[in-house]
Amino acid sequence: MNLTLCKQNVNMEGKAKQILIADDEPDILEIIRYNLEKEGYEVLTAKDGNEAIEKAKEFYPDLIILDIMMPRKNGVEVCQILRTQPSFQDTLIIFLTAMSDESSQIKGLETGADDYISKPISPKVLVSRVNALFRRVTNKEAGKTLHIGNIGIDPVKFIVTIDDKEVVLAKKEFELIYLLASKPGRVFLRNEILTQVWGNEVIVGDRTIDVHVRKVRQKLGIDCITTVKGVGYKFEI
Repeated sequence: MNLTLCKQNVNMEGKAKQILIADDEPDILEIIRYNLEKEGYEVLTAKDGNEAIEKAKEFYPDLIILDIMMPRKNGVEVCQILRTQPSFQDTLIIFLTAMSDESSQIKGLETGADDYISKPISPKVLVSRVNALFRRVTNKEAGKTLHIGNIGIDPVKFIVTIDDKEVVLAKKEFELIYLLASKPGRVFLRNEILTQVWGNEVIVGDRTIDVHVRKVRQKLGIDCITTVKGVGYKFEI
């Protein structure tokens, strides 16, 4: 299944909300893709469980929609694998299932899914459930302090702490570390960082990112930002 991109539906960080759909039925993939793109989401597709895992690890989508019955790992197996990895513990996951029995629905939710939708799919219901899930998470996470290891990052007070000791950062330095730490292990491209931290109205170059990364490393006293040569940066401890 080819990768499909659409125009942006912007999230709190000014980045397109990205949705990965995994289903082995081309017609269902196309219906879901079409309706989510109309809503303004960025859509990725996969035709089986293994491809879903590969795409998830490459793009780190905001939401993953998994058909339970798929070849090369079913939806439940994919969910279990992703949930064991720190980068996907908070990723939204919805199951698609033709199985309407209560035990299947409970198993899916216990595996780590946030919601499930029964087939045959109503496009309007699907879009409504997706929108509602994003709204719920946005309201919950607005102003949420990130805690990674001994580091705390408070977006409301613009404060970074290490072992409860406050570290003073400039505004753009803070925005940079908060962006990277929001998805530990994910590589953020240079252009992506420039757009989300500095915006389109300010013209800055790659050197600006490098300087800010160096300053953040110096002030924190720990090297939690890893350079991926020729690509970008990622946060890891």
